[in-house]
Amino acid sequence: MLVQIYQVQAVHTALFIVQDRSLAEDVAQEAFLQAARKIGQFDDHRPFAPWLMRMVINAALKAAARQERFIPLEEPGAESETAHWLIDARPSLEAALESAETGEAVWQALAQLTPNQRAAVVLRYFWDQSESDMMTELHQPRATIKWWLHAARQRLRKLLRPLHEANSEEADHD
Repeated sequence: MLVQIYQVQAVHTALFIVQDRSLAEDVAQEAFLQAARKIGQFDDHRPFAPWLMRMVINAALKAAARQERFIPLEEPGAESETAHWLIDARPSLEAALESAETGEAVWQALAQLTPNQRAAVVLRYFWDQSESDMMTELHQPRATIKWWLHAARQRLRKLLRPLHEANSEEADHD
């Protein structure tokens, strides 16, 4: 039952960090197995999701560190199955195309961050965690968390500037 409830959340969390869908699924599965092994350590007076997500994030960071040792087979500009998975199929065709371009650009920008920066971005902006919670999750001091977030925002701002400028020009023409 817990797998059904938290599987999508766990895979998405891992995916944002490891940037590979099959690896993210493996990471989530390993986190669920670890949770099952350590269920006796769970404090049932606390919410389950943060406890599980801590395991997902730690496993994803370890997997991302191992992954950095390998050269990806997929070309950076190549069509990515993962980008399509993240795109909402409900909008109009024009909106879907624009969303696909934006999603792919954001995905590629995230891929250029370090795993620690990606983990910080996921925790802060995807899971809306406070710096204090992030310190607990990532076992790092506040200064390190702030630095990772700062460096990630700076890098993302630089990498996504062309997309922002292109969208601004389109808005000016409309």
